[in-house]
Parts: sequence; C-alpha cells; structure tokens
Amino acid sequence: MTIWKSVLAAAAVALASSTSAMAQRTDLVLGVVLEPPHLDPTAGAAAAIDEIVYANVFEGLTRIDSGGEVQPALAESWEVSEDGKVYTFKLHDGVKFHDGTAFDAEDVKFSLDRARAADSTNAQKPLFEAIDTVEVVDPTTVKVTLKQPQGSFLYNMGWGDAVIVAAESAEGNKEKPIGTGPFKFDNWAKGSSVTIVKNPDYWGDAVALEKAEFRIIPDAAAAIPALLSGDVQAFPNMPAGDALPQIQSDPRFSVVIGATEGETILSTNNGKEPFNNLKVRQAIAHALDRQAIIDAGSSGLGVPIGSHFSPANAAYVDLTGTYPHDVEKAKALLKEAGFENGIKATLKLPPPAYARDGGQVIASQLREVGIDLEIIPVEWAQWLDQVFKTKDYDLSIVSHTEPNDIGIYARDDYYFDYHNPEFNKVIADLDVTSDQEKRNELYGQAQKILADDAVNGFLFELPKIGVWDAKLEGMWENSPIQATDLTGVKWAD
Repeated sequence: MTIWKSVLAAAAVALASSTSAMAQRTDLVLGVVLEPPHLDPTAGAAAAIDEIVYANVFEGLTRIDSGGEVQPALAESWEVSEDGKVYTFKLHDGVKFHDGTAFDAEDVKFSLDRARAADSTNAQKPLFEAIDTVEVVDPTTVKVTLKQPQGSFLYNMGWGDAVIVAAESAEGNKEKPIGTGPFKFDNWAKGSSVTIVKNPDYWGDAVALEKAEFRIIPDAAAAIPALLSGDVQAFPNMPAGDALPQIQSDPRFSVVIGATEGETILSTNNGKEPFNNLKVRQAIAHALDRQAIIDAGSSGLGVPIGSHFSPANAAYVDLTGTYPHDVEKAKALLKEAGFENGIKATLKLPPPAYARDGGQVIASQLREVGIDLEIIPVEWAQWLDQVFKTKDYDLSIVSHTEPNDIGIYARDDYYFDYHNPEFNKVIADLDVTSDQEKRNELYGQAQKILADDAVNGFLFELPKIGVWDAKLEGMWENSPIQATDLTGVKWAD
C-alpha cells in the first residue's frame, strides 16, 4: 500500500502539468488488460475482441446501448409480422465499409447466412439457429424469416457476434478488420496496442475522437504508473488492486464502480468423473466461501450470485442460499458420493486476477473438504483451446461476460457438458415467448434449475472498475455488453 502512495505522490506533478492541455485533446489512450487473439468478433469467443471493435469498428443491424436496451444501428427501422416470425429491416442508405465498398442488403444476407452455416466458426452460432431464411427485397430492405417466434431476436442481432461484414473483406478481418463503424482500424502492434482512427466517411453522427489507442496493460504494477504519468488516460476495466482507495480519493480521476454481465463461475466439467456426480458438485458448492473469493478476486467489489444470472437484471432471483458455506456438509456429501478419501483434480486458471487470485482461495477452500487441486495457469489461447473447445479440464474459473447468456447451458456441445431436458424445455419456451412478465418467470425457473443442479460454482458478478481522467466524458459506467463504446466519448471543453 505504501508503495502505491509513493507512486501517486511522485506522479502528481507530471499529471497536473499535462491536464490543462488535455481539454483540447482529440486522442485517447485506453488501458486494457487482455490482448485479443484476433479482431474478428464473428469468429472468436474472447471478450477482448468486442472490447475494442464493437460499435467502434463493426456494427450490426441493432446495437445494445449503455443501459442494455436495443437500439437501431445499420437497420434504421423494422417491422415484425403478427405471428412474430418475419422481421423486415429497412437499412440506412449510403453506408460504406472502410475499404470503400458499399453496404447493402446483400451484406446482411451474407453475414447472417455465414454465421449460421454448417461450417460457421461463430462462437455464438446458436444466436442464429432460429433463422429460417434471409431474403434480399431490395438494396435497402432485407426480410428475415424465423422458424418460430423468438422474443430475443432483436437483442441477439445486437451482439458483437452478429455484426455485419462484407464478403470482399470478411476473411481478412482477424488481422485487418473492415467494418462500417465510426472508427476504422489503423494499426496492431502485437503485444503492445491496437489503434483505431476516426472514419471521415461515416454514415452516422461523427465521433469527437480522432484517434484511440488500446494499450495492453495486464496488471496493476504497470497500470498505476501509466495512469498517473498521463500516458494512459482511461481504463474501462482497471486492474487497480490495492491502489484503488488512493485513486478514488484523487479528484483528478473519475472512479466509477459499475455492473457487468460477467457471471464469474467455477466452471465444472459435468461430463467427466467425478464431477458428473451431483453430490460432488453439491459438496463443492457448500465448500465455497463466496465472500472470501470476492475479496481476493475482485477487491471485495463483486456481487454474490447463486446461479448464472446478473443481479442487475429485473428477472434475477437470489439463490445464493441454495448451498450455504458449510465445510462439514461438504465433507458428508463427498463421503455419500464414495469419495471419503478425497479427490484429486486440476484447476486451469486464465490470466485475469479474478481467476488467478480467486483460484488460490478456492483451492484452499476445497482442500479443506478433501478436494486437492493442482493449479495450472494458462494463457487465453490455451484456455480457449483446452477448456472451451476440447473440454480438456476438470475445473476452471472464468467470467462469462456475454449478455443474458443463461441459454448456453442448453447447448449440446458446450464446454460445461451439462444436459438437462427440463432446463432445455424452459429455454425453448423462453425463445418463443415475447411477453416480458412471462419471460421473467421462465428466467427464474432456469436459474433455479441450474442452482439446484450445482452445475458450476456460482461465485459473483464481475464488477466494472472504470478509472479515467476527470475531464473525459461519455465513458460507460456499466457493461451490459462486452464493449468499450467510444462513440460518445470526448474531452470536456
């Protein structure tokens, strides 16, 4: 703690001397913890992709705003048939991709057909499963017919996985993304930063920033000096560590603790022994002391959860009491399951502090009840390959930051390897229900099934710790979607 006080004091003069000039700035350097594996949101599950390109470089038919609501984007309007199965989108005219090619209904058809194709590499392919046909009516009109009504269709079209790309440039988007957004890709210095610049030919409202650099800064040891020296002016999600209280007391910075859609969980391989045994999963649930994990993994700022759902959602049900912390109960359940001599397993931890720091606490808590974990740190590329793609894991820790994503538990080949027909029926009913009161009731049923089944260790909702120069306006307080939307960001006059 004293080290950070010294750093804060040493940097004060440098920052004070630079802030007077910042009011006139049109450039911005943002710190981000993770480097994306590539820059194509339609071909990867990593949140780090959307955190750079969503709404900035790429756009969809709709978009999710800072309050989590659906707004028009490339579609200026739409009509829905009485049976809820046909969506007719009216597209903005005169839109161009960053390489100068024209955007029209053919691009929408290409993008949606590509996302739902048999060989699609889209990480959220189930978002498009309800689509039956995509028809080009004319260059600015596209008709999407669903197999059955889907209450969340317009919301789904606002995900980063559903952005519109062009056939001419789609294959190159991983390295040189070409979208229709208000910023265009400029440079990617691997291991260092990604830079985007203002698109002078943007079809919509012009952005205030001329240039934004997303600089890769993985931990507090590097983040604090970068912020205090003025090299970095904003951290949408700051790894502040023990320095947070000092930064909060400094009037030069805005510190905003917001909410995310990040359900942080102890991911469990339900298809692998002994975790296919409900009593073992229940034992793990009883062994977990959420508050100790929250203190270690999120500086005490996370909100406890008892199922896979955000407490900020109106449909949230508090199920944290389903399996209260009880070491003796956990030991008894393991004995009932036939593991009175204990269990040995692996815990694969990706880079974020919530995983690495929280994982140490979880390993200690499980050891107390007889589950001995070998901690295996992995980089994100390894996590995506070993855990997410091939299910080569026992336990892991990750924050699922996709919005309203409880439906992932109904996917046949998802990495939890969880299968419950009762749950699947609830999700199927949810997909065809548009009445919000009924949807909330179904969401509640889904949450309870997951909690009772102890599918994963449900830990906490990841907080959004935003820190930026006090003269900066327009940064998002909350993260209803995994994004750093810069379209409304500017320096104060």
